[in-house]
Amino acid sequence: MKKILSGNEAVARGAYEAGVSFASAYPGTPSTEILETIAREYKGIHSEWAPNEKVALEVASGASYAGVRAIAIMKHVGVNVAADPLMSLPYTLTRGGIVLVSADDPELFSSQNEQDNRHYARFAKIPMLEPSTSQEALDFTKEAFAISESFGTPVMLRTTTRISHSMGVVETGEPREPNTPSLERHPAELVMLPANARRRHPVLEERIVALKGYADTSPLNRIEMNDPAIGIIASGVAYQYAKEAFPGASFLKLGMPYPFPDAKVREFASQVRELWVVEELDPFMEDQVKALGLGCRGKDRIPICGELTPDIVKAAISGAGTGKAAQPVLPGRPPSMCPGCPHRSMLWSMKRNKCFVCGDIGCYTLGFLPPLDAIDTTLCMGAGINHAHGISKVLGPGTEKIAAVIGDSTFYHSGITGLLNLAYNRGVALVVILDNSTTAMTGAQNHPGTGITLEGQQTTSLDLETLVKALGIEWVRTIDPYRVKEARKTVKEGLEYDGPAVIISKSPCVLLKSRNVSGRMLSVDADACTGCKVCIGLGCPAIEFQDEKAHINEMCVGCNVCAEICPADAIGGDV
Repeated sequence: MKKILSGNEAVARGAYEAGVSFASAYPGTPSTEILETIAREYKGIHSEWAPNEKVALEVASGASYAGVRAIAIMKHVGVNVAADPLMSLPYTLTRGGIVLVSADDPELFSSQNEQDNRHYARFAKIPMLEPSTSQEALDFTKEAFAISESFGTPVMLRTTTRISHSMGVVETGEPREPNTPSLERHPAELVMLPANARRRHPVLEERIVALKGYADTSPLNRIEMNDPAIGIIASGVAYQYAKEAFPGASFLKLGMPYPFPDAKVREFASQVRELWVVEELDPFMEDQVKALGLGCRGKDRIPICGELTPDIVKAAISGAGTGKAAQPVLPGRPPSMCPGCPHRSMLWSMKRNKCFVCGDIGCYTLGFLPPLDAIDTTLCMGAGINHAHGISKVLGPGTEKIAAVIGDSTFYHSGITGLLNLAYNRGVALVVILDNSTTAMTGAQNHPGTGITLEGQQTTSLDLETLVKALGIEWVRTIDPYRVKEARKTVKEGLEYDGPAVIISKSPCVLLKSRNVSGRMLSVDADACTGCKVCIGLGCPAIEFQDEKAHINEMCVGCNVCAEICPADAIGGDV
């Protein structure tokens, strides 16, 4: 049967056809839809959101130890979180096939860095497959599980944003019968004490040599001979770009770029006059070509930053400029938190207290942008609390007021240990947990604080205040962020407290279906408005400034925050 599927949907279908029994992930663009599709379409696969990517890979590996096929899914920076188990997992016995999906994000559409996770495959010494179409996303997912069980190794399936989100025609097949789970004891292969790991390391090295031989003969890596004047080595979406730019050139398409197929590369290089390597981000393949003593061109002309396009590839190889088309001059339209977002009023209250705010990863990171200008640092998931602790310790008492802000999902992901450290080492900082009852920025997924699993089952719902107190925090307040005067007063008290303090800003995401919004639209009394622009400072898309007066447009959801902060009492509306 033929279907039109995105790359993410095709990976999900591939997992189903491969007979996967267990799937775990932490949501993150561009990978989120894979697990959502599995949970929605393929009920025979147990699917669950994990608190973070480390947990996702570890629970998937546990399922694999029980003999079934398992998949762990995450965006590229999530692999950093999962790196601890990833580096040791190849040493252990693989009973059921296990695949790690890494969705990279060239051009940083929704990420804090542009890392190239092909290096992780080489670092962990595991094979990596890289699809270039939705059809290959399905086929390569199935092949990844076959390789995993044939060679006894985890396998990485690397996608990028364009492959994840672009759509194509896919020929689907019938699902394989899932493996039957069983419990077997293999302590020498599963307990990675130094003595056992020492014995397993040679097994890993022998396996990678065998996989290199497989890469040289596998149809995943194929030579497409046309005009021998130009030969291009490419993989993933870069292959599509290069193929469009130079349809008559010869190609070595690498569907399995690691282990690197040395023999096939030498064979291809001997048949072409000029050898190019076209790849996004790092010269991962180019460096390996040069290590073979082969001359090639690549990153000396092809950009190392950002996404490629057919025009960029054509310009680079032909030597005709950068290939970047001039963009029309358009008004700036920066991203913004939604009208009525509870984070906005909380960040406004913090800014008004003139504190240094250490941020985190989530919708509230947009508070960095003007006019809020409320975030001073953001590094990675869970770092904000630790930034605040480190800064407060070296500055000492009586200096700058230090605060951290973190969302509820990010707090469960990697903020708990930071708060524990803040309490244990007696840091003096205010931590504001923005509890909006969802993982909002990736599309409103459930997490351990929502009381509902991915499969819709009722489960335990954590009480944040109880958890925070259990971590050793004595000063804890739960507030409604829409009560701006109270929020501002509570922030002031927390900043003045001589010890670690926590405010839980509790209000559901305005986009949740369960959210009870007022439904009214506020308006501005033009005669009363003084044009002071205090309301504009919220950065709410529903508030405009026209003819030296504030104006509220149809995007208003009636949160009433602007009315609370208006010094002229010029904003109101019928309830």
